[in-house]
Amino acid sequence: MTAATKESHNRDLRDLTLTPAGHLLLREADAREADGWTRGVAKAFGSDPCAGLFALAARRPKIPPPPSLAFWREFAAGYLTQLCRTPEVASKKTSSVEPPLQELAALVVDAPPMQGGEYLSADVLASLWTDLDAWVRQQLRGTSLTEWLRQHAPGWHQVGRVCFHLAENKRDADFPFAFLATYAPRLSRAGKVQYQPLSRALQEYAGARNKPGLVRLLSPVQEASAHSDLVRRLVDSGEIFQPLAWTPAEAYELLTDVPTLEECGLLVRLPDWWHTRPRPRVSVSVGNAKPSRFGVDTMLDFDVGLALGDERLTKAEWKRLMAGGDGLVQLKGRWVEVDRERLAEALAHWQRVETEAARGGLSFAEGMRLLAGAPRDLGSETTAAPDFERQWSEVVAGKWLAKILADLREPARLAGSRRAPGLRGTLRPYQEEGHDWLRLVTGLGLGACLADDMGLGKTIQVLALLLTLKQEGRYGERLSLLVLPASLLGNWKAEIERFAPTLRALTVHPAEQTRQQLEALAKAPKRKLKETDLVLTTYGMLSRQKWLTDMDWGLVVIDEAQAIKNPGARQTKAVKQLRGAVRIALTGTPVENRLLDLWSIFDFLCPGLLGSQGRFRQFVKSLEARERERWAPLRNLVTPYILRRMKTDRTIITDLPEKTEMKTFCGLTKPQVTLYARSVVELERALDSDVEGIQRRGLVLSYLMRFKQICNHPSQWLGDGDFVPAHSGKFERLRALAEEIASRQEKMLVFTQFREMTEPVAAFLADVFGADGLVLHGGTSVGRRKALVDAFQRDGGPPFFVLSLKAGGVGLNLTAAAHVVHFDRWWNPAVEDQATDRAFRIGQTRNVLVHKFICRGTVEEKIDTLIDDKRALAGGILEGGGEAALTEMDDETLLATVALDIDRAGL
Repeated sequence: MTAATKESHNRDLRDLTLTPAGHLLLREADAREADGWTRGVAKAFGSDPCAGLFALAARRPKIPPPPSLAFWREFAAGYLTQLCRTPEVASKKTSSVEPPLQELAALVVDAPPMQGGEYLSADVLASLWTDLDAWVRQQLRGTSLTEWLRQHAPGWHQVGRVCFHLAENKRDADFPFAFLATYAPRLSRAGKVQYQPLSRALQEYAGARNKPGLVRLLSPVQEASAHSDLVRRLVDSGEIFQPLAWTPAEAYELLTDVPTLEECGLLVRLPDWWHTRPRPRVSVSVGNAKPSRFGVDTMLDFDVGLALGDERLTKAEWKRLMAGGDGLVQLKGRWVEVDRERLAEALAHWQRVETEAARGGLSFAEGMRLLAGAPRDLGSETTAAPDFERQWSEVVAGKWLAKILADLREPARLAGSRRAPGLRGTLRPYQEEGHDWLRLVTGLGLGACLADDMGLGKTIQVLALLLTLKQEGRYGERLSLLVLPASLLGNWKAEIERFAPTLRALTVHPAEQTRQQLEALAKAPKRKLKETDLVLTTYGMLSRQKWLTDMDWGLVVIDEAQAIKNPGARQTKAVKQLRGAVRIALTGTPVENRLLDLWSIFDFLCPGLLGSQGRFRQFVKSLEARERERWAPLRNLVTPYILRRMKTDRTIITDLPEKTEMKTFCGLTKPQVTLYARSVVELERALDSDVEGIQRRGLVLSYLMRFKQICNHPSQWLGDGDFVPAHSGKFERLRALAEEIASRQEKMLVFTQFREMTEPVAAFLADVFGADGLVLHGGTSVGRRKALVDAFQRDGGPPFFVLSLKAGGVGLNLTAAAHVVHFDRWWNPAVEDQATDRAFRIGQTRNVLVHKFICRGTVEEKIDTLIDDKRALAGGILEGGGEAALTEMDDETLLATVALDIDRAGL
């Protein structure tokens, strides 16, 4: 079967996603080219997510599903396994199946990359489990579990309730185990199933002359005898109907047959220790001794030994163990599972690795791969430890490295550093942890990915780090470099001015420097940057200013790191040519959910950790082929370098204000600059004509409206209907914002003062989100308003809602939105707050981020400053809004206010 055929097989299920609310949602279903199993699953999800989960596991697909579907199928199969072990009561109602939290937590660790994977947790799986259980019990009304499974899930069909019991018999040293087969002849007075020795079934069914019933009861036993030598012997000898005393070897044979017996429909009750049974293992320790210098090129020590749990075995204990038999053996007072051949092979494998490491050394990247459960060279399973060797051996961090990794994975463990010198503002506790974590990672010479949710303050954490590094003088004369999209230059400059004014920053961009200044800088960058701490530039400038990639930087930071997700892009290649002692990537997009994105970002952060692109693909294929622990090695390998805090985390929410307002600065494009500058000149000429009174106020208001329209998009003022996104700085900033919101599956409200802007903004966002949104303005009927609100509030409904400020500012409850964007400013705080409160109101369970778009260097920025200065006044100058304030200014002050600051405005 070709790859294209496999892709079309599951085409309709490619958008099965986990939403931020913890729900499974099939966003699209196109089953025209799918097989019967896929069509059935898609149809089930279309009716109910629980029905979809059940359908995933109820029948076996002909073609292996992709990793994300396989994960959800495994989850649903786990539930069905527990369900089939649950006895029925007299009322035919099946008791609830409690979520196995420990198993669900392990499932989370082994989850593959998937849409919405960042929201996956044991609690979310437990909630889905409970929902699925409630759905199943609702389906069982009026019928039995046996009949319902026979009809809807033949593969899970359980005929009868025969149970094999194995227990310890500590009073008999020669036969320390007891076996008994039971069945359920009748219900107790409480309606519970009571199990009796299976021998009673012969008497009861024979007495009732119910041969078909006896056949039905024993059919799982008969089925098991065809697949298990042990059961066949028990049946042939008749011992299946007797209580038996067993040796460890006989007990072990049953224990190893449990999966087969359960697949045949038998219940099996075992001693608790078997589920967490210890095994003597080859214990490989990496990083016991602290190296003189630590970094990505550090060589780690490597030691091979033998252990039972956390206890090292002596050579004498090991010899006794290997001299005994296979199966169950008592060691240190516990029953342990032993396979001497497998143990010997595992030991031989790791001794070979130890010998190789002794010759060439074990690199940091190789050590981290082994600790994660991945092959040393990320090769395929043919060149790495086979599955049995992973079962009979373990790789652990040595004493020194274990502490380092624990600190990386749990920033709360860090003692906390001194307050960043020169920082104006107070870091929240989680931001302090982020600063300390960044300081630790960079101090180790490793790369770091700060992936906090939007609004949690990635910028201030990095600024605090830069101030700390400046004080420490860690990189000597080497400067720090910050690379970001052009649309974020204004925001970073504003944040530096606000929080870190002592940080000497220089922006390398035509918006900040003339061509002559850029040329002079390129000729002698070290001399020109002598009084500089931080250089800011854009992704586009890296290829135009080659000296940026030739410089030796101390710290290199890239913002919106998804900009380098495409390994083959020119922009990505330029970023990876940067030479820095350490590197930091900032992103609000979950990088682990797309494998190629993950590899590309880590190829920048920690070059070599994930190998070459080809080797990484080979590694991913080997993970997909594994029988167990498919994705845990990859997650374990990258998580030490990623710090993500989400607004859905209760420990974060308690520290956040319920509403966070953010000024989002935008630049002007060349068409906007041209139109704006021309309009300023025209206003000046108009004012020279000695207009006065109401005529002058009308003139000023009309030009203020024009400036607003130009800042939105040139086409709004020109009226040509040609809303090309690249012609507007606000559209480009909105794109970056919406892409991150879309990646988080969050929703947004966009308010505009102008009805004519609602449709162009909505059309633009539909392209970014890949889905249509909603529009509401003064022309929307009252009856239609409620339908739009209901659609937006629904989980999985339209991802964005564009509203005109007057029409959408009151009377709406839009708490599904976590983001509010004021695309253009009303210049009246009360009106804007009223609109914001459509999302921030009773019923809102998440932090609301308010993004106020402001074009730098324009009247928008100056009015925003005026509002901040006067906001505390009750009424006064703000009563009529910012426009009213400008109409009362004299000509000189007015022109100074609306004048274009070209150095601040450009992209």
